[in-house]
Amino acid sequence: MNAIVVVAEKVSEFNLYKQKFEYHTLSRTSENGKRLYLTPNGQRVPSVTTVLDKTKPEEKKQALNEWRRRVGVDRAQAITTEAANRGTRMHTYLERYIKEGAMPERGSNPYSWDSHKMAQCVIDQGLSNVSEIWGVEIPLYFPSLYAGTTDGVGIHLGEESILDYKQTNKPKKQEWIEDYYLQLTAYALAHNEVYGTNIRKGVVLMCVKPGDDGIPVYQEFILESKDFDYWSDQWWRRLELYYLSN
Repeated sequence: MNAIVVVAEKVSEFNLYKQKFEYHTLSRTSENGKRLYLTPNGQRVPSVTTVLDKTKPEEKKQALNEWRRRVGVDRAQAITTEAANRGTRMHTYLERYIKEGAMPERGSNPYSWDSHKMAQCVIDQGLSNVSEIWGVEIPLYFPSLYAGTTDGVGIHLGEESILDYKQTNKPKKQEWIEDYYLQLTAYALAHNEVYGTNIRKGVVLMCVKPGDDGIPVYQEFILESKDFDYWSDQWWRRLELYYLSN
């Protein structure tokens, strides 16, 4: 395990953001449809999202292809792009809130208004349970195996947790979000390995885009400590499958 790197705690005037670790900066590249990270020792390893994408169960691939056929390729791409842009703007608002302690104005761009409402919803109903955030957009890696970027790490309801912000066009069901739990687990394992923590909890802070009434809906999914070993086993299985087939 790498040496633990802890820095003197830097606390902004806004108490939520507290820098406890000096996180490594990792460069990224794409190769043959795979996102790769360059770790501090010079190794190139796959991203968590690439591992999950390349090992996606066949039935999930078929369901995605069926949806594309049903709505049409062009329309499917438009929906995907719109959702990605909305999510990026929501993340930006949340990052500024965490670092600066206040939500920026929504601006004049009408495409940003939904994202602004959704970020505020996450703040009011999700981040209200978070007492510390140690960093935003944190690059993490498990030496020689994989890497990725998590939205945040901090204290949720008194427990060290990986935090992940998601947007969705429609409400999610528990059984649809297996990959989210695997992401949280992979990031926790990487953080524990490199920084000497013992994170066994993850939280997905999700917001459904506003409907006709203009009101976003908050959803929260928690990877509890008692289930961490199960999801760890599932993650290692997916990672092994990736390396066996790529």
